[in-house]
Amino acid sequence: MSMHGATSKSPPLAGSGPGVSRRGCLVSMASLVAPAAWLGAPQLAHAGGQLEEPLMDSVRTALSSAIANQAPPEPEFFTTEARLHYLRWLGTQSDRLRRRKPDWEVRRYFLQTVWYESKRAGLDVSLVLGLIQVESAFRKFAVSSVGARGYMQVMPFWTRVIGDGDPGKLFHMQTNLRFGCVILRHYIDRERGDLFMALGRYNGSRGRSPYPDAVFAAQRNWAFAEKPPLVPAPGMPDPLVAATAS
Repeated sequence: MSMHGATSKSPPLAGSGPGVSRRGCLVSMASLVAPAAWLGAPQLAHAGGQLEEPLMDSVRTALSSAIANQAPPEPEFFTTEARLHYLRWLGTQSDRLRRRKPDWEVRRYFLQTVWYESKRAGLDVSLVLGLIQVESAFRKFAVSSVGARGYMQVMPFWTRVIGDGDPGKLFHMQTNLRFGCVILRHYIDRERGDLFMALGRYNGSRGRSPYPDAVFAAQRNWAFAEKPPLVPAPGMPDPLVAATAS
């Protein structure tokens, strides 16, 4: 599976042309609200879903292999700076998600798994969180009107095409996130890095703007500086120096 970073073409703004759905307009308005307030609002699972398409044998094999790898979602860091960055990210996103998942351990494990599966698939973590926000409002057992399941609203046919045929497993957190991230990565590769088109394909609305616009708007709620400067508190030792010297 490709692990290279994806590039995004600038998507048209939701509500900027004819044929925009009421949902698209509502999502555009929601993007102007503070993240905590938005996350506190009730939301139905998104009604779109991936469409079953023929896959080349090589693609099917690669996707099946990516799904079958049962490595636990334990992030590994090669530098102290990388680990500190992750812990800052975890703290920031935990505060943002608190109203949806009040229990710290549930919240921590969910965010850890999102981070792990996103990085594993070569995806921007904020994009995946934005997609989950739009698709299921962070509800593990969400089911859409077309049958998509779980956090990332994965269509059950995927378990038959690249899994073991058991759609019930899509309600398992890591399994759902793994399927969702692998499928999104597959669509990004098919669209040659065009996130707008890939997101439309994920939702079964390829080429139409409301769904990609909604995800891009939600993604902004989960923005986090990739490499923030490390500034120790006054009178405190530099954490990097202290860690590497021990």
